[in-house]
Amino acid sequence: MNFLSYFKMLGLGILGGTLPLATYVIIEHSSTKLSEQVLDGNRFAQQVSMSGIPPGADFTEASANTINSVVHITTKVVSTTFQRDPFQELFYGPGAGGREFKQYGASSGSGVIVSSEGYIVTNNHVIENASEIEVILNDNSKYTAKVIGTDPATDIAVLKIEGSGFTPIPLGNSDDLKIGEWVLAVGNPFNLTSTVTAGIVSAKARNINLLSERNGQDIVPIESFIQTDAAVNPGNSGGALVNTQGQLVGINTAIASQTGSYSGYSFAIPVNLVQKVMRDLIDYGIVQRGYLGVQISDINQEIKVANGLPNLKGVFLAQVIEDGSADKAGLKEGDVVLKIGNKEVNSSAELQEEIGKRRPGDKVMLTVRRKDGTEETKELVLRNKEGETTLLTKEEISKNFALGATFIELTDKEKKALNISYGVKIKTIQPGKLKSIGLVEGTIITKINNDPVENISELTSKLNSVNRGVLLEVMSESGIKEYKGFGL
Repeated sequence: MNFLSYFKMLGLGILGGTLPLATYVIIEHSSTKLSEQVLDGNRFAQQVSMSGIPPGADFTEASANTINSVVHITTKVVSTTFQRDPFQELFYGPGAGGREFKQYGASSGSGVIVSSEGYIVTNNHVIENASEIEVILNDNSKYTAKVIGTDPATDIAVLKIEGSGFTPIPLGNSDDLKIGEWVLAVGNPFNLTSTVTAGIVSAKARNINLLSERNGQDIVPIESFIQTDAAVNPGNSGGALVNTQGQLVGINTAIASQTGSYSGYSFAIPVNLVQKVMRDLIDYGIVQRGYLGVQISDINQEIKVANGLPNLKGVFLAQVIEDGSADKAGLKEGDVVLKIGNKEVNSSAELQEEIGKRRPGDKVMLTVRRKDGTEETKELVLRNKEGETTLLTKEEISKNFALGATFIELTDKEKKALNISYGVKIKTIQPGKLKSIGLVEGTIITKINNDPVENISELTSKLNSVNRGVLLEVMSESGIKEYKGFGL
């Protein structure tokens, strides 16, 4: 049996309640049928075997530094279903005579206090769709929590409880973790508070293809899990993975199990990625995420042979998106990324994690091997999904989303052909304000309320400064000019 077959048989799961074989979200469910979806993994984990805890090992200090910072999170969830009445609909139309039914459920997980002001980090799946969230500290005091922000792409959420003088956990450096290093998992499995288990780091930068499958949303997941054999179970989700100094190195998220309970492997989000996401959610309400603008692939034997690569090192650029960060820096399809900064990258997960720690506008140095075998170092400026290098507020992004379009800047050739010196072209368009007024892909926006639009940043800035009506001067790709208006 090969590694892949074994891994699929074993299964992976986000640590969630009563689930069958697969990847489990590790939250504890009760009451109605609100259990987490079963997910399949795709890669067997590298193993490091050790026989028991070494003689003289003492985890008491690390445990003492941690348990007062790990909290128990309970949530209430209300789901609504609609039961149709075909007989009534026959006479009175769709929806007639139907009834709404509410289902009430509850779940529990863990969280970690990261500031004395009451900010708490947990998994997004722990509090997802919750109507009420209660936080219970190690001294049994209870607080109602509000959601500061969530990020399904990393499965991170930030909560806030009112008060001060809370005990924050010391933060470590997940980049410094080594394979074989001892770690502790602290959480509330099966509603048992302040449970501590020990294990070792058995792999880093593990991509188990969990988040995209689970969310079913248009997200770009970032998976670069720390894999350990510390025992975690339903209820551990959002809890702390700490080193032997009691410093937070990860947030426990998923287990590999045949039964839904621990049977050998658990996965945690590295704290260096958690810190960046947490900071963004607190400061901006959303994650400020930069993108390379590429499609990447791990290098296997097939890719090596097909592209004449000298070895399996690095990350292969399968596609470079036009006008993205990589394209603007001169990267090409078939290049192999060897380093980001001074750090070597040998998997897509490693590269995604490193980019995930950065924001739009950040400059990164990529060392790449070109198709001819030469190595070059390229400087890239990261851009967000809107193609901008500036940071946007939650409100600004929401307004851009309402427009339903993405944009690209005009080339000098296009400007010359149309005899204009400014303008921004619609790259893609979905249902939204711009589509509703008849704009299509390729339409060029030249002015907003009679002000010329020089670039994408200026377009966004002008739109976000308008609170009422907008008058657009637009031009077709053939050069026909017209005016379109809409309200915000």
